[in-house]
Amino acid sequence: MSQTFEDVRNQAMALTAEERGHLAEELLDSVESDQGVEWDDEYAAEIQRRVAEVRAGTAKMVSAEEAIAAAREAVNDVRRTARRG
Repeated sequence: MSQTFEDVRNQAMALTAEERGHLAEELLDSVESDQGVEWDDEYAAEIQRRVAEVRAGTAKMVSAEEAIAAAREAVNDVRRTARRG
């Protein structure tokens, strides 16, 4: 990852939960418009539900490091399972 990305991510993680929620919503909107991605209604509703939880302060927030570690562990679990069987 570029240093610029790291800087932006670190700055974003310093925002309040509400500010991060707003930022996430704007970033998703930019991905949709840049790539012509259209989310189906169910996926869009899930995104809106999660953003609302962040804004309400009821979402369990984790650091980027924790999220990446959990994702890596999930991938490793799948790999271990695939090797067994």
